[in-house]
Amino acid sequence: MTDHETGRGHGEGRREGARGDGQTARGRDETAEERADRQWQDLMQEIRVVQTGVQILLGFLLTVVFTSRYESLGSTDKGIYVLTVVLGSLATGALIGPVSFHRLVAGRRIKPETVAWASRLTFVGILLLLATLTSALVLILRVATDDAIVPWLVGGVLAWYLLCWFALPLWARGRYTTKGGSDGSAGRDGG
Repeated sequence: MTDHETGRGHGEGRREGARGDGQTARGRDETAEERADRQWQDLMQEIRVVQTGVQILLGFLLTVVFTSRYESLGSTDKGIYVLTVVLGSLATGALIGPVSFHRLVAGRRIKPETVAWASRLTFVGILLLLATLTSALVLILRVATDDAIVPWLVGGVLAWYLLCWFALPLWARGRYTTKGGSDGSAGRDGG
């Protein structure tokens, strides 16, 4: 019998993915709502880490334009600076977005959907943070060192970010996720 037929809301009163032994396919005994609550808490912890970094970076970037050194920058460096500030602002918006999203839909009984959208916004924020850090590094290294080595240094740091932030987690997901034992939703909803 479906939730619609029983008159229950989405996931109310039932265990999602139950195998008959009280455990879900992922080894947790939780309803869809309990799972969404857990995932929301996990996501908020992750956002706190990333949000702090991007806000500090953006704060420093915003002060650069008011320094005497800014006037001596060439048009290319000023363009890189503007791009970096815009990327940092976009990253900040994406990483604060889940809080606003949650506030506007709280009490509407759509927590699983809220978690999914917040997870997407967080991922976009992380991509924008990657672009912001890379752009800031280009600008700083162009001012601080010989232009010839800037692409190599930035390329090395970017490769490190990609390895730490994407390649390693994707490798671990492929290596340690069982094909039959997973419900397949970890990549979509943040948990």
